[in-house]
Amino acid sequence: MVVINQEAQKQDLGGGLSRKMLALGGGMMAVEVSFEKGGIGAVHSHPHEQITYVLKGSFELNMNGEKSIIRQGDTYYTEPNLPHGVVALEDGMLLDVFTPQREDFLK
Repeated sequence: MVVINQEAQKQDLGGGLSRKMLALGGGMMAVEVSFEKGGIGAVHSHPHEQITYVLKGSFELNMNGEKSIIRQGDTYYTEPNLPHGVVALEDGMLLDVFTPQREDFLK
């Protein structure tokens, strides 16, 4: 499967956030999430494994109550059901990779 980024549909999530579904199949999916400065990815958890790569910008990451600053080029792994969230310190973009696929994103 090939996904041309400029042709992928952008979904407005409100609060300065949007996402694009990128490649998906089998048990994996990739999602690009864009943030305006101050945008909040609220602390949440889910049963999926997740790896996140910072494509652009900087974020305050809250991982299970511990906060750190992540910047372009940084990555993090989230185990299933671990509370996590981010706040955009500037305009930014994350690439999230999930396994299994986030069926809730496909609805």
